[in-house]
Amino acid sequence: MSRSVSPLALFGGTFDPIHIGHLSVAWEASELLDAEVRLMPANVPPHRPPPTASATQRVDMLRAALRGQSRLALDTRELERSGPSYTIDTLEELRREYGERPLVLLLGADAFAGLRSWHRWRELFDVTHLGVINRPGIEACVPVELERAVAARRTDDPGVIRSMPAGKVIELAVTPLEVSATRIRELLATGRDPRYLLPAGLFDDAALLEPYRT
Repeated sequence: MSRSVSPLALFGGTFDPIHIGHLSVAWEASELLDAEVRLMPANVPPHRPPPTASATQRVDMLRAALRGQSRLALDTRELERSGPSYTIDTLEELRREYGERPLVLLLGADAFAGLRSWHRWRELFDVTHLGVINRPGIEACVPVELERAVAARRTDDPGVIRSMPAGKVIELAVTPLEVSATRIRELLATGRDPRYLLPAGLFDDAALLEPYRT
C-alpha cells in the first residue's frame, strides 16, 4: 500500500468506568493520526482483576459517554467472545475484516514497556502498528530487548502509518490527565460525586453509576 488511508485505531481497556482521561487520550490520538478510533471494552482481561461493572453496564456507560460526536466509536467484539481477551486474536479478526487498511493499537507507555509478556506479542507487528501514548514529562523504561526488537520499526511520521497496513511504532504525545478509575470507584462507593472526572453523559441516568455505589 503506497497511498495514504485513514487508519483504524483501537483503544482497549476495562473502562470500569469510562472517564475523561480515557476519552481525552482517544480524542487526541484520533487527531494526531487522522484516524477513526474505536473504544473496545475487554471481556476477561488476562492481566487484571475482573471489572466491578458487568459487560452490559460498561457498554451502557460507554454509549452514554460517546453521544454527540462521531470521531470516537464503540466496538463490543471482545465482549461477544468467551474466555480471555487476547489482543492478537482481536487484531487478526480486524485484519481479515478490513484487508490492507492501516490498523493502530493504542497503548500506554507502561503497557508498551511490558509488551514481551503479551500473548504472541511478536506477531502483533504482522497485523498492526503500535501507537504508544506518552504523557509529556513521564518516561517509561523500555527493556533493552524490546527496544532492540522495535528500533527499526520506529517512526515519528503519521504519514508512514497511513501508507502501510502494519509494522511500525509511533509515539503520540498527549495532554497529561491523571484520572484513576480506582479512585472514581472509591468516591462513588462512599457516596461522593466525581462530577468532573466522568463524562457528563454518565450523570444523565442515575442507574449508570449504580454498580459502584454501596
